[in-house]
Amino acid sequence: MRLMKGTLYVVATPIGHLEDITLRALRILKSVQLVAAEDTRRTGNLLRHYEIATPVLSVHEHNEGARVARLLTRLAAGDSIALVTDAGTPGVSDPGATLVAAVREAGFRVEPIPGASAVVTAMSVAGMKSEGFCFHGFAPIKSKDRKLWFLALVEASRDRAAVFFEAPHRLLKTLEELHQLVKCQIMVGRELTKIHEEFVFGTPEELLTRFKAPQGEFTLVIPPGSKDQGLPLAATDDDIENLFGQLTENGLGESKRDTARLVAERLGLTTKVVYDALERVKITRG
Repeated sequence: MRLMKGTLYVVATPIGHLEDITLRALRILKSVQLVAAEDTRRTGNLLRHYEIATPVLSVHEHNEGARVARLLTRLAAGDSIALVTDAGTPGVSDPGATLVAAVREAGFRVEPIPGASAVVTAMSVAGMKSEGFCFHGFAPIKSKDRKLWFLALVEASRDRAAVFFEAPHRLLKTLEELHQLVKCQIMVGRELTKIHEEFVFGTPEELLTRFKAPQGEFTLVIPPGSKDQGLPLAATDDDIENLFGQLTENGLGESKRDTARLVAERLGLTTKVVYDALERVKITRG
């Protein structure tokens, strides 16, 4: 019977090539009593490849909250658990944050086991001089949210490179959005570390022609200074009002005037234009 509390290990797994895993990660996966996996089939392939027989439990975005109590009980009994996702690091545009927060709150040890990263992999071959970079995860699905998200993305790339992920079925829509904002070359990485890995450079317009039927997983890198090379995108009154509401909700801006200034800066407008748009929306909505 185990008397000590167990540890939750947050283990990074390969983003494609199965050899991109650390010796430490393999040791942990062999030594823990349970592997909590986003997809048991994907993780099962990895474990079988390295002849690891540790039991696996499904823990994904739809059941993560419900699994917490069960996993805490295992930790309290002295069992250690390895948390993994399909690729890369749990909690980074992947499930895991809910469980990690609950485990830490319950007083158990959480230990990171770092490894492969699509973000760092893409930046390493982009050849873009940048004082750091911003990672933005996946673009929103809803059209209204996407427009504001891309405006903020390009604004963020003024000073440093911006990296984000995109699904194949939304890549063309993303390139169309970027075409309105960015006129310089960007990099699109496809299927990083896998057999069909490729890195393609070009303007969003050129890339629309290159990727006519996108397949695989994509990582995009926007170079620093891209906002200054692009063309302004006209923002509607609703766009201005929505961004103003988001900034206010997130506590950005000490006053209405300060928030209006932030909106103006992000959208390339004057503060007066922002105030006028807010007033028109107020009148329209009664």
